[in-house]
Amino acid sequence: MDLIAFSFLLLLSVKFGCSAGDNVLPDGPLDALLGKDLTINLLRPTEKGDIITWNYKGSASIGTVRDGTASIKDPYKGRASINTTDGSLTLKSLKSVDSGDYNVVIIRNTDTIPAEVKIRVLEPVSDVMIKSNLPEVIEYNSTVELTCSCKGSIESFTWTNDSKIIETDGKRFTVKSSVMSDTIEIPGKYSSKLTITDVQRYDLVGPIVCTAANSLQKESSAKFNLTVYYGPEDVTIKTSAPLKFVPSNSNFNLTCSASSKPAATFTWFYETKQIQATGPVLTLKVIEEQGFGHTLGNYKCVAQNDKTKRSVPSTAVQFSVMEAISGITLSGPKGILIADNSSAKLSCQATQGNVTDRVWLKDGKPLSPDSHVKFSNDSSSISIEVLKKEDNGEYICQLSNSVSSKEANFTMVVVYGPESPVVKGDKEVQLKTRVELTCSVSSVPPAKIIWKLNGTVIPGETKDTLIYNNIEYKHSGTYTCEASNELTGKSTNSPSLSVTVKENIDEGLSDGAIAGIVIGCLVAVGAAIALFFYCRGKVPVSSPY
Repeated sequence: MDLIAFSFLLLLSVKFGCSAGDNVLPDGPLDALLGKDLTINLLRPTEKGDIITWNYKGSASIGTVRDGTASIKDPYKGRASINTTDGSLTLKSLKSVDSGDYNVVIIRNTDTIPAEVKIRVLEPVSDVMIKSNLPEVIEYNSTVELTCSCKGSIESFTWTNDSKIIETDGKRFTVKSSVMSDTIEIPGKYSSKLTITDVQRYDLVGPIVCTAANSLQKESSAKFNLTVYYGPEDVTIKTSAPLKFVPSNSNFNLTCSASSKPAATFTWFYETKQIQATGPVLTLKVIEEQGFGHTLGNYKCVAQNDKTKRSVPSTAVQFSVMEAISGITLSGPKGILIADNSSAKLSCQATQGNVTDRVWLKDGKPLSPDSHVKFSNDSSSISIEVLKKEDNGEYICQLSNSVSSKEANFTMVVVYGPESPVVKGDKEVQLKTRVELTCSVSSVPPAKIIWKLNGTVIPGETKDTLIYNNIEYKHSGTYTCEASNELTGKSTNSPSLSVTVKENIDEGLSDGAIAGIVIGCLVAVGAAIALFFYCRGKVPVSSPY
């Protein structure tokens, strides 16, 4: 059937009536990929004697089936075929020009059944890529435009950030896309543009992916990341030790940190003066080498970002560098010191360090100035005009500042005595027992002792304790001790102590035995008295007259 005949059939179907074309062809559009085959099936079964004619865009005849035989027009020979059984049309190796409306007319007896469907030949999606209008972005300052381009027939674009769909919010995020419509297709002219205003650091961390799709396939771009420069912010300064006063020459340092991309650079300041140092760590050595630190003051760091051109200072920390105390000495008088005759001065000094506090101790107890002990104005020395025996002992001076504490000691020996000695011991002792007598005397240096019994010096006894391991009767008597001090030239005697040596009593007799002995003695005494008076009565007494 040629084009004139087909047009005549259409006119007849309009003038004399025709069956409805509903449910003859599937709903369109029918999509197929470029270069692939497509079969358009009839939804109604054909009947014997049907004449089926296929046309392209209502004007170009493709072919006809009549009496079980299909005839294909020259332009479609080798590319199109019509199934003589079910009337379906198959197009092979589709080209872009094959897109359009396809018509079928079924003539059955006196009925004419026309139908139409749209065919879209889609080019495969490929070469999806993202490009940015900026090579790098400054947070809050930049507006970035990402363009997604591709090849093929595109019906939609989707933007994702870390697999999450980026939605247009009408404020910072906008998406504009050009895609194919149902009626118009311009292959290779489709793209999508994602615009982000006042970019923030997490907007482009992504990865960002653009996906282009049509009804038959989709393809995604390579993962895209764009560096967003930001900061510095959260600039903080920390000390290696929380000290207001820092020991000189110690390992103390300051560390500055900031949130920044790229990493921040740092400048250090003492008050308003810049310290010649770089890097996030400022050591005490650098501070002291440049003459800073010996006055209490404020230190801070300033973080800079070379990309964002922003500078942010930290809060200030305050401290002072103080030299630790060392080389402490406590000096005192030399030579012999005599109580009630000599004077003394003790001086406590340190070769290094600023001393802020001085404490004096004597024998472990705090020493305070009074009428006897005088302190200098700065408490670096004490003086005693006339020494007493109580001034003997260990003196300690403690020097300290905020970073250190040191002490030194001096033992002062004051010569005195001897004071009145006293002999101590038991007054009654038992024969053949061990006996100790002590000569107690206060003296510095220790006194020389001489023991005497009944005024006679006991040879060889010069210690303050006189010992008898087996005392005898001859050791009974009056004991004294004489104490002398070679340095003071003084000598003194103790009061006497009388010691009596007695024989031991047998403590082994029982109470009954002792009572028997006492009774026996009383009986013997009574018998003797009775005998006396008896004998006296037997002797005649001469008369005085």
